[in-house]
Amino acid sequence: MDSVPGVPCWVSLTVRDRRATEEFYSAVLGWSFVDSPLGPGFRTATREGAPVAGFNEAAVSWQLPVRWTVFFSVDDADRACERISERGATVAVGPLRVGEGRAVMAADPHGAAFGLWQGELPRGWEVGAGQAPAWLQLHTSDAFAAALFYGEVLDWTKNPSHGVSYEEQQDEVHILVDGETVAGLRGGGVEAAPDPQRRTRWDVYFRATDIDAALAAAEKTGGTVISPVQHASHGRYATVRDPDGGLFSLLGP
Repeated sequence: MDSVPGVPCWVSLTVRDRRATEEFYSAVLGWSFVDSPLGPGFRTATREGAPVAGFNEAAVSWQLPVRWTVFFSVDDADRACERISERGATVAVGPLRVGEGRAVMAADPHGAAFGLWQGELPRGWEVGAGQAPAWLQLHTSDAFAAALFYGEVLDWTKNPSHGVSYEEQQDEVHILVDGETVAGLRGGGVEAAPDPQRRTRWDVYFRATDIDAALAAAEKTGGTVISPVQHASHGRYATVRDPDGGLFSLLGP
């Protein structure tokens, strides 16, 4: 994975109140926090000693909204930014030197925020494995158009042997890394007409060993459960808003 550009390579939360936010995720998901090598204002959430996600104070320093952001690995951040702009999307921040790498904050043509990272990747971090997020989901108004956009910006291909590929699956498009599905792009435009009213965003799903206990802890520590627990083939899930306003989903048995 470390050598394949275009893969989801990290997730990070921009925060205003770092201390309160860390207390919330520690209570809900059992995370611990350590300083990040990226520098002051950056922290790394860990579980059982393995990296899970990044926390940063960019909501204050860069005047960004509080939100979870999915980052994709790129070999050349400048070229990727050119591709973003050429396709009618927005580069909001960067490429900006962060630690030993370069970061970009952008939004796709439908308004969903995402990030790019050029540099060393966290070892052992892979969506769907270990302590990394279990799943990534793009809610969008046109899943097929979104797949074309990300595929062109990130050099995805429909040839799975090249590492990153995508395929249509009923009402969504799946992103595969080395043949393993790591993310879905869900919305109109695959088997239905595009839905211009749909709110677009990347949703990060974190595993909860006991989803009911995790949701109870979220409400006890100032969070809000904004959707009831739903059932899917891969388990039960619910969407939560943390006390600072960041949206994410919990996935459990």
